[in-house]
Amino acid sequence: MERILVVDDDRDIVRLVQSYLEKAGYQILTAYDGETALRILKDEKPQLLVLDLMLPDRDGWDVARLVRSDPKLAATPIIMLTARVEDNDKIIGLEIGADDYITKPFNPREVVARVRALIRRTQLQQDLQPPLILQVGNLLLDIGKRELSYGENLIELTPSEFELLKVLMHNPGFVITRDELADKALGYGSESIGRTLDSHIKNLRRKIDPPDSEQSFIQTIHGIGYRLRESLC
Repeated sequence: MERILVVDDDRDIVRLVQSYLEKAGYQILTAYDGETALRILKDEKPQLLVLDLMLPDRDGWDVARLVRSDPKLAATPIIMLTARVEDNDKIIGLEIGADDYITKPFNPREVVARVRALIRRTQLQQDLQPPLILQVGNLLLDIGKRELSYGENLIELTPSEFELLKVLMHNPGFVITRDELADKALGYGSESIGRTLDSHIKNLRRKIDPPDSEQSFIQTIHGIGYRLRESLC
């Protein structure tokens, strides 16, 4: 049974999310502040973290940063759950390393669906598979080690960024629709995630594009989706 840590200073929200996730078959751990959440993460190592941004001590951003910087916790999927609706807040959360973002008020069934999709994707990633290396231009993606290098430089990716780039690098030069990309990489259709897909792509571009280039490795095909260029002119 997968264990999920739900962190929110609003105990009613924690009880609501806990109730729906337990009915869906998950074991739920709970915390109401950042320090307790970090202790539980280190001691229990849950399979997924549902994290509120506004906490009484360490905020959700700080908790997410610490999770992503800890080698033993860095692969933990994170869903941000917050009343903040500004695009900048969402982008910051995704840049820090959140895999998904749900705003309050929310439908608890949507939380269950997002959790299922993220856990399913994580489990598929952990299945035994032969080492595989993808190369497009100077980008080298080691599937076994889950590492991306550009020339001699290693580039850190969040789990969602890694999966998105893997799909794109499997199909260099070909257009992939938003729905196909979201389904293969994130586990659900793009219409379910709003601008989350676009934010992940923006973060990827910031990490992999040469600073002096006027082009991007990931090309937007308006009204359709995205394409990974095989090289930059």
